[in-house]
Amino acid sequence: MAESHETAEELPESEVSSSQDLAGEVESLFEVPQWWSDWLTANPLIAPSMELAVLMVAALLTFFVTRRILRPTLTRLVQRTKNTWDDILVSSDFINWISWVPVTAVLNYGVLLTSHLPSWSVEVIRNVSRSLTLVMVLLAVGALLTGINAMYSRLEIARSRPIKGYVQIVKIILYSVGGLAAIALLVDQSPWNFLAGIGAMTAILLLIFKDTILSLVASITVMSNDMVRVGDWIEIRSAGVDGDVVDLSLHTVKIQNFDRTVSYLPTHRLVSETVKNWRGMQEAGGRRIMRSITIDLQTVRFLNDEEVDRYARYHLLKEYIAQKREVLKAWNEEHGIGPENASDARRLTNLGTLRAYIINYLKNRPDIHQEGSGLMFLVRQLQTNEHGVPLEIYVFTTTTRWVEYECIQADIFDHILAMVPELGLRVFQEPSGADVTTAARAIAGNRRDDDPVER
Repeated sequence: MAESHETAEELPESEVSSSQDLAGEVESLFEVPQWWSDWLTANPLIAPSMELAVLMVAALLTFFVTRRILRPTLTRLVQRTKNTWDDILVSSDFINWISWVPVTAVLNYGVLLTSHLPSWSVEVIRNVSRSLTLVMVLLAVGALLTGINAMYSRLEIARSRPIKGYVQIVKIILYSVGGLAAIALLVDQSPWNFLAGIGAMTAILLLIFKDTILSLVASITVMSNDMVRVGDWIEIRSAGVDGDVVDLSLHTVKIQNFDRTVSYLPTHRLVSETVKNWRGMQEAGGRRIMRSITIDLQTVRFLNDEEVDRYARYHLLKEYIAQKREVLKAWNEEHGIGPENASDARRLTNLGTLRAYIINYLKNRPDIHQEGSGLMFLVRQLQTNEHGVPLEIYVFTTTTRWVEYECIQADIFDHILAMVPELGLRVFQEPSGADVTTAARAIAGNRRDDDPVER
């Protein structure tokens, strides 16, 4: 360097020494032609502008080489390889961001080769270029993390152990720390001194990033405890959510409801509210049927011998009635109960026979999990109420597909409802308008028959 930089302001001695040392190293690598130095010395008025113009041209040439030649070349090389992991360098814009670094590096180190620019302008260019270099590196690393998450999402384990939330956490920390460091470089301050200077703003920052902090804690809780995965069917009644999880990120959860609407919820609501996750049902391989029919109490009675003989011919009741006949006969004989005191005898009822029929009917269905499968198989009576006696079916289908499940459930209850009258029973239902009209007509008809009106 022919001359030292002209100074508008005196810089600290340590900074001047450091800048001069770095300038000497750069000069040792890139020697400025003597004719160029002599020409600048002979034209001091336009020398700063010429040096700045040459610096910009060098930066533009570097931009052209890296963006128009090196980047496309690297992209083609990556796409031609057999490996898939290196595709993230292209798909994630890593190469796009990192290709800016040589441009900012030319500005940062090239300005040290100038001899006529004011020192303040040299420092401004260096601070801006260093700050931009750090920003580009941060964006490149962030893009690389995004690409890694995209590659990981293709793996089967990603459904149960997604890393998207963790990647977002790392990126937030990276951008926060790196952003502060970039600002510190821009204002030519030590990052540690800069952080100490904004310590008073901590409370404000916590208030601004309250939702982010809540989501951060919630994401760690959800992922570490495997509470919700992408693809899970969840239900949150307080939020009107009932559908499949499409995306699970740091701040939001995207749910595709079954009515094809899309709901977006803050991630922390997965922890703060009651969430029903249907994954257990899908993993168990069975979906529960828990439905009851209410039998009119006025139709419950004992079966006579003729009815017992008739029902004994039913395939699903043959074994049950034969077994019950032996048990009841033995019990009645043991207690000395004969035909003369039949009211004290144990006898078959039409309601008990219906329950046995339903049990055997379900046992003969291959689409129902049977006893011993680890899933409940139960047909029971519930507490009698003002509507009658509920008969509840509590079983699990062998499929978890919604459409198939509903078809199986409908088939079962279609058959049972049609079978109820066969056993002399009646299903209870509230009187409808048609029932009231029929009853009124019947009453009116009886009155006309009993009390004819003279015309």
